[in-house]
Amino acid sequence: MRVADTVGVSHHAAAPPPDPVLLASIIDLNARYASVVDDGPLDAWPDFFLDECIYRIQPRENFDRGLPLATLAFESRGMLMDRVYGVRETLFHDPYYQRHIVSVPRILAAGDEGIRCVTNYVVVRTRRNELSSIYNAGRYLDWIVATGDGLRFRERIAVFDSELIPNSLIYPI
Repeated sequence: MRVADTVGVSHHAAAPPPDPVLLASIIDLNARYASVVDDGPLDAWPDFFLDECIYRIQPRENFDRGLPLATLAFESRGMLMDRVYGVRETLFHDPYYQRHIVSVPRILAAGDEGIRCVTNYVVVRTRRNELSSIYNAGRYLDWIVATGDGLRFRERIAVFDSELIPNSLIYPI
């Protein structure tokens, strides 16, 4: 079962409190992830994922309708490494900074197959000599698994709320 399949689970239903150690580990995973995509080194970004993984950035409208079209879609850690290479070596863009603000995750399920959770995010973008602006906002739908090297994403889908995005999406969300 994909994390997207658990989204229909009532987020308002009374549930037992999550294991505090597990929750702290997921919070730490998200904090380290945000630090790498905001401040680098971007080469470390694929290390947050399993070799066989899914990373998508998808508009809410398409996600809610079950439509597969995504703004970016990668299906392996190798594809993530290719994206890092592309960002560093081939993409030309006006430089900017980005800053992630990430909520406390809501654990939907935890078991032998891993952890499924939802975490809200906002990404603020700042270009030189301009005011900061909200670049992207939405929620992460994650399927996280424990490995010998710590928690890793099997699946991370960034579902953004706006139907519009800036004309370029360079860095991971």
